[in-house]
Amino acid sequence: MPAYAVLGAQWGDEGKGKIVDFLARDADIVARFSGGNNAGHTVMNPMGTFKLHLVPVGVFWPQVIGVIGNGVVVDPDGLLQEIEELQQRGIDLTDRLLVSERAHIVMPYHIVLDELAELARGSEAIGTTGRGIGPAYTDKAARIGIRIADLLDLEALLPRLDNVMAHQNAIIDKVYGGQPLSLDKVYDRCKEWASRLMQFIGPVEHVVYDALQAGRTVVLEGAQGAMLDLDHGTYPYVTSSHPTIGGAYTGLGLPPNQIESVLGVFKAYSTRVGHGPFLTELHGETGSKIRELAGEFGTTTGRARRVGWFDSVAARYSVRINGYTSLVLTRLDVLDSLDSIKVCTAYELDGETVTDFPGSAAVLERCTPIYEDFPAWDRPTAGVTDFDDLPVGARAYVRRLEELIGRPIDLISTGPYRHETIEVRSMIAV
Repeated sequence: MPAYAVLGAQWGDEGKGKIVDFLARDADIVARFSGGNNAGHTVMNPMGTFKLHLVPVGVFWPQVIGVIGNGVVVDPDGLLQEIEELQQRGIDLTDRLLVSERAHIVMPYHIVLDELAELARGSEAIGTTGRGIGPAYTDKAARIGIRIADLLDLEALLPRLDNVMAHQNAIIDKVYGGQPLSLDKVYDRCKEWASRLMQFIGPVEHVVYDALQAGRTVVLEGAQGAMLDLDHGTYPYVTSSHPTIGGAYTGLGLPPNQIESVLGVFKAYSTRVGHGPFLTELHGETGSKIRELAGEFGTTTGRARRVGWFDSVAARYSVRINGYTSLVLTRLDVLDSLDSIKVCTAYELDGETVTDFPGSAAVLERCTPIYEDFPAWDRPTAGVTDFDDLPVGARAYVRRLEELIGRPIDLISTGPYRHETIEVRSMIAV
């Protein structure tokens, strides 16, 4: 069997957790390939409500092995806390979780640097989660990062850590006026992590490749969203990794011919966390109503998400850079209580109509959305499991989104639970 990638197609928080959990019923492996514990996936299933940040959500199915790929930056404390919480709730991850030895570690000084840098930016702050993700990826690119494999040879790690911390402490002290960290205390943390994580560390890339060669099914669990991609998102208001399809290949060491389907997950409206251009943002009563109805508050930070109408210009761009073979639409039921609905079909820029997504955040902020209006539907979509049972207005809305985006919508979520799903077309061959 080939791999199936599930990607956030907007600014993250599209409901990928529920979708991966739904699709994992047919999977053998569910693999994270990018980001860190700045991501948050909420899953509601017969076992309860779970909020995960690093552990792949597929682990709620007993046959699934969850893997964390080399493209992820791992906060060991956060990972160990998740493992413990899952075990306390009856989800045993012994022999069911594997962390790539090539994954980089979010070190304590990364968290300090993240907080100090964001504070120093003042009004120009990016809106990071403050969890050290950006500095960890910075060290990775600068070739001074500490990897999971380094925990397996603590004797060799110490002199490397000494050199790295001398550099990082100089920045903390001389640039930001912060308090340098103790080498001994950080090294002691590394020793504790090594002891507690040893059983979960392994050659993820080989395991995933061998599984695919053996005909097993692998679901790739994306984190965050395409519009936050380091290269292709609304730079500089982006994350420090690649939540797009390219990140799936490099973040797990997969050859391109191993991924058969790329599933783009869109909300029926749009949300964004943190700063950056967001053309369809709603500032009044309607935005507040959607936020409260949908509980649009960050899984990781608890911050209120910015809410706006669906942006088909951004959606078409997302298709272009990811090559989605089909789409997933979530939170359709949130629109049930609205009197009217809008979809952005184009932008106006300096008196001209623009249908392509600008590459500059500054240019994007000069654009204004051009909307198409839709009437509200006359009965709820919540809990509907058959497309033909949707209200006429909701079916028309879905079909119009398909036309604007240029891809079929094969899965529709009408509520937070697994069964509240319309499977228009099976997305995984079994």
